[in-house]
Amino acid sequence: MKSSVVLFIVLVLMHTMTLVHITIFNGEWGGIVLMLSNLLFLIAVFYFGTEYRARKRVKG
Repeated sequence: MKSSVVLFIVLVLMHTMTLVHITIFNGEWGGIVLMLSNLLFLIAVFYFGTEYRARKRVKG
């Protein structure tokens, strides 16, 4: 799967979590949402870094 697709999916998940957090839970459980959002961000950064290094090795 292309890295842009994975990053887009992670972004959609993060925004959906925030939307559900505000609309359904009325802003409660903010720490859990923030932790999950940060975890998704770190997964996306790790995935992007891995793909970037792999492409750099192939090109150069």
